[in-house]
Amino acid sequence: MKIAFHGAARCVTGSKHLLTLSSGRKILLDCGMFQGMGRDTDTLNRHWGFNPEEVDLVVLSHAHIDHSGLLPKLVKDGFRGPIYCTPATRELASVLLQDSAEIQEDDVKYINKRRAMDGQPYLKPLYTQDDAIEVLQYFKEVDYGQVVRIDEDVELLYTDAGHIIGSAVVNLQIVENGKVTHLTFSGDVGRYRDVILKSPAEFPQADVIIIESTYGNSLHDLHLTTPDHILEWIEKTCIKKRGKLIIPAFSVGRTQEILYALNQLELERRLPELDYFVDSPLSIKATEIVKHYPEYFNKHIQKILQSDNDPFKFRGLKYVKTVDESKMLNFRNEPCVIISASGMAEAGRVKHHISNNIENSRNSILMTGYCEPNSLGARLMAGHKEVKIFGIEHEVHAEIGSIRSMSAHGDYEDLSQFLACQDPKLVRKMFIVHGEYNVQEDFRDRLIHKGFGDVEIPELHYELGI
Repeated sequence: MKIAFHGAARCVTGSKHLLTLSSGRKILLDCGMFQGMGRDTDTLNRHWGFNPEEVDLVVLSHAHIDHSGLLPKLVKDGFRGPIYCTPATRELASVLLQDSAEIQEDDVKYINKRRAMDGQPYLKPLYTQDDAIEVLQYFKEVDYGQVVRIDEDVELLYTDAGHIIGSAVVNLQIVENGKVTHLTFSGDVGRYRDVILKSPAEFPQADVIIIESTYGNSLHDLHLTTPDHILEWIEKTCIKKRGKLIIPAFSVGRTQEILYALNQLELERRLPELDYFVDSPLSIKATEIVKHYPEYFNKHIQKILQSDNDPFKFRGLKYVKTVDESKMLNFRNEPCVIISASGMAEAGRVKHHISNNIENSRNSILMTGYCEPNSLGARLMAGHKEVKIFGIEHEVHAEIGSIRSMSAHGDYEDLSQFLACQDPKLVRKMFIVHGEYNVQEDFRDRLIHKGFGDVEIPELHYELGI
């Protein structure tokens, strides 16, 4: 068996790992889109490093676009096999992929206007909304804990990763020439103190492990709770400065956690009387899907549901659906909170809100998750005094903040707990993916210290036999 790393290799997006069995069969673990990689993003997303027509099947860990976002392009470029995922992942992916296609189509229209003025040829989106709909016919659902034969010599078991609704750890049993190999791909590992979801589940002993490392050398701040932290920013921005608090948030996971925190503040009678806008049709759809799967919630939320039938709803909450309604928020002078996608501020409506509000010192922009180093969100957190948005330079006068405690990725203690079910002596090979290289180096040292002997950090398109 060979394995090649065609994404999330020494970076945090574009998750794609290709297994080639001795029989010649090819299994792709995830098919994610690169995001926030600056000028290289488009090129990375247009060149696979392998032939999609030769891939026999895909095993998807979860619905986030950096893990699922190139599935429509994979089919467009010739793939015709099954795509395995959990039921919740299929439901989320159906809306996330169509939203991704819509954003691409809109962005390309905008970019092509500028290219036409410069005499440059037009660009085409990676895929269209029709492509995003077509890919859904290839999805096959597999529940947690269900062992399924997905190929003649391969069995799949999904265990709960605790990252977002439906997120799964991929456990494969592969038989080649009479030899059995147990390979585990972590996908994205959630937190053991998540406010909404159950903790990551134990998984069977593996021979080979591919593990994410987003926060592999840091600990999340647990001294200040998320509701308290958000309240602090609301009072500072909306009450004292009478400005707008703009919160870029991923539509799946982060938005629901923010809504839950605001609901908690209302239950405690601490929520200021303001308008709270969720300006993302995708976030609205995703929140409804999350509500469909209360069995994935932790015991604390299960208890709250006994007295509060909607822990994501509170006084002052307003959903913005149309583009015109979104644009009208730019003309609003009253203080308010705007929660909008995307989380890295690289696309979607939040990018327009930042563009229109970043030069006003009364306003604040509060980042709530990981941002790729080249993304707009990362540049703002790095303290840049000027940022380019839609090709126009903006001076940064709005206050910039972040809440690191809200990440849906486990820190190094969570990752260590995730691996605690494994005997390091029985793991003959471990690959660290989905992280910045300096973080991965630190995480590798920690893993070696814990007894994992052969730990490697693969480069992009690196391939080897295992």
